[in-house]
Amino acid sequence: MIAIDTNVLLRYLLQDDEKQAIQASQLILGSEKVLITDVVLIETVWTLKGRRYNLNKDKVIQVIHALFAEPNLVFEDSLAVWAALKDFTNAKPIKAGGKTKQADFPDALVINKAKRHAQRNKLNLTSVFTFDKAAQEIEGMIEPHC
Repeated sequence: MIAIDTNVLLRYLLQDDEKQAIQASQLILGSEKVLITDVVLIETVWTLKGRRYNLNKDKVIQVIHALFAEPNLVFEDSLAVWAALKDFTNAKPIKAGGKTKQADFPDALVINKAKRHAQRNKLNLTSVFTFDKAAQEIEGMIEPHC
């Protein structure tokens, strides 16, 4: 197995630099399994949603589904990624601070990674605290109360 950095995954997805895209494709489509860590996945989503590429929610969902469809790709915690994808897909927009906001994929991954960690270690996770009102729409994420 090998692992790749965010920039390699982005070159593969975007095909925006011919030489690097060929190299990235050779790695991802090669004979070895390729690890996508949680950090690489989140950085990729942030980049794709950013100003330069401006992918909307539906396109981000499509990208993550496409990554799961690649036979050589292995996720650090595929069950947490699938659960996060489900929560992200089902997230409803809310009004907060005069703007319409929605929980994003990193928010969904945070809660699902916490749940998986607790489950694997036989711990009782009661809540994940956040000040992000949109993220609080995901079951298990709540605002801190003192």
